[in-house]
Amino acid sequence: MRSVVQRVEKAFIFIGEKEISRINRGLLVFLGVEKGDREPDADYLSEKIVHLRIFDDREGKMNCSLLDIKGEILVVSQFTLLGDCRKGRRPSFTAADDPVPAKKLYEYFIQKTRERTDHVAQGEFQALMSVHLVNDGPVTMLLDSKKLF
Repeated sequence: MRSVVQRVEKAFIFIGEKEISRINRGLLVFLGVEKGDREPDADYLSEKIVHLRIFDDREGKMNCSLLDIKGEILVVSQFTLLGDCRKGRRPSFTAADDPVPAKKLYEYFIQKTRERTDHVAQGEFQALMSVHLVNDGPVTMLLDSKKLF
């Protein structure tokens, strides 16, 4: 399971002309589910993300977590995080899990994250979404449940 985590001042999602989700200060999490991922992968990433110390403390050092600042989190499914661009010019998405098990694990990740913090919003699985954000920093982290990076 892979994620791109961005520290944001705010973020929101539209499907067509309709806004479906919005957060204020916190984290925007793009989440990709890989074939073979299981609940422990989601548990690891959820725990890691909400405790990741990437918000500034009073001295301006990244020393505070989402929980410390009482921030919000927006989770967006993104199978393209599993795209392999090493060969040719067209990405291969064979590592991405099939939609049914991927959606189940995406929803499990959201459930586990809601158990850790109160302010969790989400995108719509498999929808064509327009994601808007105001990046804070910018601060962007890459996480992988298999600890590849």
